[in-house]
Amino acid sequence: MQDDGATAGFCRDCFSPVSGAERRCKGCGSPRLLHHPELHQLSIAHIDCDAFYAAVEKRDRPELADKPVIIGGGTRGVVSTACYIARIHGVKSAMPMFKALKLCPQAVVIPPDMAKYAAAGKQVRELMLDVTPLVEPLSIDEAFLDLTGTARLHGMSPALTLARLITRINDKVGISASVGLSHNKFLAKLASDLEKPRGFSVLGKAETLSFLATKPVGFIWGVGKAMQEELAKSGITMISQLQQMEKNELMRRHGSMGARLYHLSRGEDLRIVSTDDHSKSISAETTFNADISDCADLERILWPLAEKVSRRAKAEGVAGHTVVLKLKTADFKLRTRNVSLIDPTLLANRIYDAAIPLLQREATGTTFRLIGVGISGLVEARPEQETETLDVTTAARAKVELAVDRIRDKFGRAAVGRGINFGSED
Repeated sequence: MQDDGATAGFCRDCFSPVSGAERRCKGCGSPRLLHHPELHQLSIAHIDCDAFYAAVEKRDRPELADKPVIIGGGTRGVVSTACYIARIHGVKSAMPMFKALKLCPQAVVIPPDMAKYAAAGKQVRELMLDVTPLVEPLSIDEAFLDLTGTARLHGMSPALTLARLITRINDKVGISASVGLSHNKFLAKLASDLEKPRGFSVLGKAETLSFLATKPVGFIWGVGKAMQEELAKSGITMISQLQQMEKNELMRRHGSMGARLYHLSRGEDLRIVSTDDHSKSISAETTFNADISDCADLERILWPLAEKVSRRAKAEGVAGHTVVLKLKTADFKLRTRNVSLIDPTLLANRIYDAAIPLLQREATGTTFRLIGVGISGLVEARPEQETETLDVTTAARAKVELAVDRIRDKFGRAAVGRGINFGSED
């Protein structure tokens, strides 16, 4: 967002100060100038690496620089990430691979290499921590940063510190990133998506209501396709409509989600950038009255544990990158097995589905006295968006689960019951 030309700013390439009237930097000639009335007063940022997986692959394979690259395939058969060249052809994340290749048959398809991406993500995180200790990771390649009070430390405003940080990420890690700068987390995240790749967008306090009013309800965090359809039944498609509604009315219609709609439609978000990692995992377990060896019996017990983990994750607003299975044998020997997911989850059916193969490999006649399941590698959850990154069958099951959650939220947990066969493909 830029003002009418009267505001001082800076060049994003050489960091020289510029006036709002300039269209090119006098120092280096770059047109990448940043102006905004509140540019040097804002301090909450969201940084998101651009097409992260594909960018890391192109960094390591320079011959792919000008080629469309798709990361994905494998058993999921969907696109994990597509570079911006592939996106020009219509390729999108979560798209079935056969459809992506029909749109862009010349694309280079590369299976995900999570270890490589994790290493690059760690480098990016360390560079973020160099500018502020208040870094809240959302995933391997994005995080919130709070730079409040860092001007004296760095001798410059948070905005200029962020511009220098993005340059360091590009120079040291070899990938680009986009920045959203605002006065709270919701708006910072929204801003970072406005201009990609290599974007730097600013949303100030004065423009918050007017900016949001022109956007569809899907811009609100947590409002995925299902919630958009629910709102559309009431004729609500734009955030401006939500801004005209009373909080009690929204809560009556949509339960606790209604309160979120009320506040976020007005750009109100009181969440702080938190580094609190006291809850590094969420788990549930049970000890049997009598030892069990039958795999089918163990699977039945596992389901309510997965539901319990999911309920707690949803309550805390987190999702896990890793599903962990815990077993204790009759002679008290502990077995812990885990599997990493490409996309984090807080959904019970995905936790259960990921744990079942682990259980089946262990339950081959051994007698157990305890079973548990959990998730680790926690990040901020986006439950509605999660359904959009899954294959068709899994996504359908996930949408059912979220629909059940909404009913329970309104009428209580006893309103809808689910059993071990929930979501089966039969």
